[in-house]
Amino acid sequence: MATATAQIWTGMRTLAVTLALLAAPMFAARAEALPAKFWGAVPQSSLSTEQFQRLRAGGVESVRLSLDWNELQPERGGPIGWSGVDETIERTALAGITVLPTVTNAPNWAVRRGRVPGGSGDTAPVRLPVRGAAAVGWKSLLRQAVRRYGANGRFWTTHPSVPPQPVRVWQIWNEPNFMYFVIRPNPAEYGRLVKLSNAAVKSVDRRAHVVLAGLFARPKGARTKSGRHKSRNWYASDFLQRMYATNRGIKSRFDGVALHPYSFYAHELPRLIQDLRGVLVHNHDPRTSLWITELGWSSGRRTRKNLFAKGPAGQARQLSASFKLLRRKQARWRIRGVYWFSVDDMRGACNFCDGSGLFGEGFMPKRAWFAYVRFAGGVP
Repeated sequence: MATATAQIWTGMRTLAVTLALLAAPMFAARAEALPAKFWGAVPQSSLSTEQFQRLRAGGVESVRLSLDWNELQPERGGPIGWSGVDETIERTALAGITVLPTVTNAPNWAVRRGRVPGGSGDTAPVRLPVRGAAAVGWKSLLRQAVRRYGANGRFWTTHPSVPPQPVRVWQIWNEPNFMYFVIRPNPAEYGRLVKLSNAAVKSVDRRAHVVLAGLFARPKGARTKSGRHKSRNWYASDFLQRMYATNRGIKSRFDGVALHPYSFYAHELPRLIQDLRGVLVHNHDPRTSLWITELGWSSGRRTRKNLFAKGPAGQARQLSASFKLLRRKQARWRIRGVYWFSVDDMRGACNFCDGSGLFGEGFMPKRAWFAYVRFAGGVP
């Protein structure tokens, strides 16, 4: 009996080892297929800890958070109001989610603001904060942010009950090639902002990474039919090329580029991404990583005036098609992370923001959320 039992246990151990050996390559391949913190999303409003926990359970590993200088320090010489950022950082950390901060905008005391052309009263900085008091204030903002939320940051030491999720990647501005975020887009000026920002960030954390702003792939009116640049707006590829050409040594001042490849259909993405990667190759910078820091479609009813709206089923189809493509091409295109825009709907923010969310009113999940979860490997 003992011999028989021993033989049974030996057989079971052999089977277990065999199954483990068979399973190991499968799980290893899955783990190695994509970079860590690959799947991200962009909240449009303040989310609760419970909502962040649901995102994490669904596979969201990172969220993109705007650090709006105009909101953080509206008065010259005034203190920087970190309380709102602290709350979000705490909630994401408690949920096990990392943050990609996008440092952007400028208050009127630093840079004169003007009305965005065609923006229904919206305002934006006329230029980027690269001179005088504006540059001094911008660098101070970045240094304080890194000291607070970066490695060994003050926030983590003063919140011992919060599991540390230090910020190691900082994104500089948002869509500087589009006049909605700076009224006079200027690639040479943006290169100077990158140099200032890199110096400020790495003066505090030498191991931190600086990522360029997410460039709007093809803003309306940026080129003529013959393909020449013609307006304040710039195609992402033209803007990046001009930034390289007008800023000597710029390659050493950033660690990644970013793109917002908004298109009517997912099958248009390869052309937009290859255009940008072509600029990197042309400038002998082919190993630089690419971040897709915004990508999305709306679940709203499609109209002739809003082709980004696909309906609930169509939104889910575009998400699935784009994620499948980006996952398959990740290594070739050196994609470091993908951020769906957005987590939640917000009325009036943009022409499709009221339907771009994975969740609708009352944080009710849409079909797109279930599609997202299938790719991110979580549970809805």
